[in-house]
Amino acid sequence: MDKQTAIRYLEARAAYFYALSDKIWENAEIRFGEKQSAQDYAAFRKAEGFTVTVGLAGLKTALRAEWGSGKPVIGFLGEYDALAGLSQKAGVAVKEPLENDGNGHGCGHNLLGVGALMGAVGLKHALETEGRPGTVVFFGCPAEEGGSGKTFMARKGCFSQLDAAFSWHPNNCNMMPPGPVLANDVVRYSFTGKASHAAAAPEAGRSALDALELMNIGVQFLREHMPSTARIHYAITDAGGSSPNIVQPHASALYQIRAPFAPELAELYERVNNIARGAALMTDTQVDIRFLKGTSNTVLIPALDEVMYSNMCEIPNPVEHAEDMDFAQEIVKTQNPADRLPGHAFDLKAKPYCKAGNVPVPGSSDTGDVSWVCPVSQCGISTWPVGTAAHSWQAVACGKSDFAHRGTLYAGQILAATAIDVCNNPEIIAQAWEQLKEKTGGKPYQCPIPPEITPELLESETT
Repeated sequence: MDKQTAIRYLEARAAYFYALSDKIWENAEIRFGEKQSAQDYAAFRKAEGFTVTVGLAGLKTALRAEWGSGKPVIGFLGEYDALAGLSQKAGVAVKEPLENDGNGHGCGHNLLGVGALMGAVGLKHALETEGRPGTVVFFGCPAEEGGSGKTFMARKGCFSQLDAAFSWHPNNCNMMPPGPVLANDVVRYSFTGKASHAAAAPEAGRSALDALELMNIGVQFLREHMPSTARIHYAITDAGGSSPNIVQPHASALYQIRAPFAPELAELYERVNNIARGAALMTDTQVDIRFLKGTSNTVLIPALDEVMYSNMCEIPNPVEHAEDMDFAQEIVKTQNPADRLPGHAFDLKAKPYCKAGNVPVPGSSDTGDVSWVCPVSQCGISTWPVGTAAHSWQAVACGKSDFAHRGTLYAGQILAATAIDVCNNPEIIAQAWEQLKEKTGGKPYQCPIPPEITPELLESETT
């Protein structure tokens, strides 16, 4: 199959896809609540001739869109959830929310989902044009941010029929991941004590807030004695009340615990649990440890990553022709000291590809769980100016820009071209599976979320 046919086809229809991306941006919905976004994708896929199923693995806003028949079965992983509290006006280089405390696409999932969609449409066009066998499957994956949508989907076998899967992520440069993203657990620690008058009878009280503070201090000391590639973050979600003259009878925090690989994460998780138990013992309180969700580290597959990187280098990057470079420069200025501004707004040359893939990436994604089920390749593509961080108002402000649109087109072309290369060379898929078996030790996928944890429970616990 000719890759150029798909590349030109996507470029000719780019405005059609940009409109969907903008619509998702304008209707920013957070985890498990992406009802309109899922409907928009379902309608779009049906118009493209795909058979669409909405509602997978207990997730009402997950969808599967399929076209074609036979082997290979190629998956594309799309996302469309936003982040709470990141509302921001598009095209404005100062912090100015559209809605106070509203949602915003601070991780660029409005772009991510559409770029993956373009990859699927590009492969479909190539297969259809040349009458080749093959099955194209686009997955609409909700709740990547704080919900582990793909993890629940992987637990239910949604990806088990795939020969390979592809995705990408908005970024401030063009690159293949230098290593795996971190495995991640999210845990709620809730302390229960005994209320009492803080002045008249403090000895009768047992402070849950004291216990929580002692736990947080214990974790601070733990940081010196854990692997440097691990991460622990927390947010106090219940400080026990607003009256200082009452001994606080309840307090809780939400913790995220990350490590490069599952065994390290399991050990670190237990160490944090012991700190929580110790804090409860010191304060004569009780602690409830509730595991909410987890994601696995990614398994990098050089056989696929090399093909994707080759296409990244070969396909012309359209971002350099963006029409709003002045806006990009203004965004750069908001994130760099005036005396250290970079001489350019974008970093468009592909970063060197490291086949070793042994430098852990300090973040987490439920794409990791898909990568344990089938070979996956995912790249980062520049849709944000130099230095722009994900989960920032600057990233939201860029979400409807010309350069973000062009970066999304570039990503979609890379995904389509990579999938076509894989279909043209079946030996690549065979090699990818050998590498997956080698890196996982031939062990079957084990979901990090216990079977008793359901998406409904997670939604109620975290929203």
